[in-house]
This record gives sequence, C-alpha cells and structure tokens, in this order.
Amino acid sequence: MFSALLAIIYLAFISLGLPDSLIGAGWPVMHTALHVPVAYAGIVTMIISADTIISSLLSDRLTRRFGAGKVTAVSVLTTALALLGFSVATQFWQLCLLAIPYGLGAGAVDAALNNFVALHYPSRTMNWLHACWGIGAAISPYVMGFALTHSLGWHSGYRIIGVIQVALTILLFATLPLWRQKEQAARAHASDSQPLTWRELFGLRGVKEVLLAFFAYCATEQTAALWAASYLVKVRDVSPAAAARFAALYYIGITVGRLLSGLIADRLGDQNMLRLGTGIMLAGIVLILLPVSSALPALAGLVICGLGSGPIYPTIIHETPMNFGAAHSQAVIGIEMAFAYIGTTFMPPLFGFAAGAIGLASYPVFLLVFGLLVLVPTERLNRLTL
Repeated sequence: MFSALLAIIYLAFISLGLPDSLIGAGWPVMHTALHVPVAYAGIVTMIISADTIISSLLSDRLTRRFGAGKVTAVSVLTTALALLGFSVATQFWQLCLLAIPYGLGAGAVDAALNNFVALHYPSRTMNWLHACWGIGAAISPYVMGFALTHSLGWHSGYRIIGVIQVALTILLFATLPLWRQKEQAARAHASDSQPLTWRELFGLRGVKEVLLAFFAYCATEQTAALWAASYLVKVRDVSPAAAARFAALYYIGITVGRLLSGLIADRLGDQNMLRLGTGIMLAGIVLILLPVSSALPALAGLVICGLGSGPIYPTIIHETPMNFGAAHSQAVIGIEMAFAYIGTTFMPPLFGFAAGAIGLASYPVFLLVFGLLVLVPTERLNRLTL
C-alpha cells in the first residue's frame, strides 16, 4: 500500500542517485578548470568509496542508537552540504576534503534505507526503490549538461543538486514522526540483542556466501557498464556512437528490469526472483561471448544482461532479514553495502589492467566468471537458510 512515508523513501533514494553521475558528467570541464590531469577523477571517487564503506560498516550501531529516520535525514544533510561545498570549490584538494562527508553520508543513508525497506515492505517495494536510484543517476547528467550548455559552469550543476538535497533534508526532518511507528518494532527486535562483534557477524551461517555473491554481482555490473563501449568498438567493430548507445541501454535495462521485477517479485518470492534475474544475466553474458562475426548477439546480450541484473541487488538485500533475522539485518546489510562498494570500486580498474595484458576480448569471460560467482553462493545460501 502506497503511503506518505513510502513516497519520502522513494524520493530519498532518487536523491541518493542524483550525485553519483555528476562527477563523470562534469569532469571533462572540471579537471581543466582545476588544472589537474583527467585521471584525478579516480582520486575523488576512491575517497568517496572508502568513506562510504566506513559508514556502511557503522550503520548498525548508528541505526540502533538514532533510528533509520534520523540517520537518513542527517546523512542526506551531510551529502547536501558536501555538494554545496563542491559548488564553490576552486582547488582540487577541496574536492578531496569534501568527498569525505559526501561518502560518509551516502553510505549511511544507503544501508539505513535498504534495511528499513527490507524489514517493513514487500519485495516489489525494494525493486522499485532501486529503480528510483537509477532515475536519480540518470537525471544528474542532464542537470550538469544543462548547466554547462547554458554557460552556468560546472559549479552550478553541483549547486542545483545540492539545493534539491537541502529541500529533501527539510522534508525528512519534518516527517520524522512518520518513521517512528514502523521503527518501534525494529527497535524492539534490536533491543533484545547486543551489536555483534565482527567475528560473530562473519560467523553467521550464510554470511560469507551472501558477501561473495554481493561482491561478485557489483563487480559484474560495474565492469559490464564501464568497459561495454570499449569492448564493442575494439573487439566487435561497432561504431563508437552505437557502442555508446548500447552501453547506456545496459543501465536503462537495469532500471527497467527493476521496474518489471516489482510487478512479479511478491508472487515469485525472493529466491525464485534471484534465480530468474541471475539466469537472464548469465544468458546475456553468453550471448556477448558467442564467437560469431556479427555484433548483434553481443549488442542484444548487453541489454539482456542489464535486464537480468536489475532484480539481483535489491533481492539479495530484501531477503537479508529472512535469512539472518531482523535483529541482525542492519549489521549484515551494512557489510553487504561495504562489499558492494569494494566490488564496484576495485574490480573494473583491475579488469582494465588485466585487459591491457591479455586483451579486451576477455571482457565476456570475466563477466561470466563473476556471474557464476553470483549464482553458486546464492544457491548455497538458499540451502543453508532453509
């Protein structure tokens, strides 16, 4: 049932996606204005990722103490202030400094919202929640493009998104009472147990399997997206323009996959939804891998891979309270988020180094290996948690 609180949660997740594409869209202009090499974008994103991992790991203790509503509101405020800081930065070191609160805020709100929805809403809500992130990530390049094409400068792109985040922060603080009723049950569960130590947490039955699957999925998704156009141009002789369009269609496929999954997820159940998504993703990878002269199977495979990928991330999160218990779900989701960011941050560049040695033709093989590393541990997890 749709509610005011759910609408706010969806808006919060759109806002979570909004800043994620800004640096990529604006960096061609930003690095020139800041007088730094183009490769320095990686420094900023690595700082953001490192702090996101830290705040994800701390999310259980923060949420137990303050509740998901307050953690979300303060985290969005933190990212809003960081983005407004970006909008007035004139030196590269300032971006690096501001990336710290940006990453800390993003990780905390991501883990808190994911757990809140996993505890209180059905699987379809989780899929649509992550589709909202895709909407936010798709909007921000247009915002930056508008700022640049209207001679407003890259600072204005960050300023627009920062103001939107401030408005959402005000809304979140104003609607904190809406969170409290649902949080009471979760706090009752949490009050029955103490936060787990790292050793206890990693010792939970099935945790190692879910972390491997999460890491492998995020490595697959980000590597597929980052290197798709290069593979299509260099290996499949696709024109750069067509390759760029199909690389974009991969992310569109993920968002559409999540929207469609929301229609059937509650009927299929999390385990079957995960099997279906992983199977479609692997089928798409196999099409990319086919040793045929035509590029059409690879192009179709990329889109199919995106569609199948759509429900995997939200479904793994949604079944976490069922697999590990409501009392431990925030802690488990926190380390799931951390492993997700490790996969997205480190594996695509590692593939790039490997491809430099063995060639871009290894792209679908890499995807297939990591795709299987999603399938095998999730099936084992299903058996362990029966």
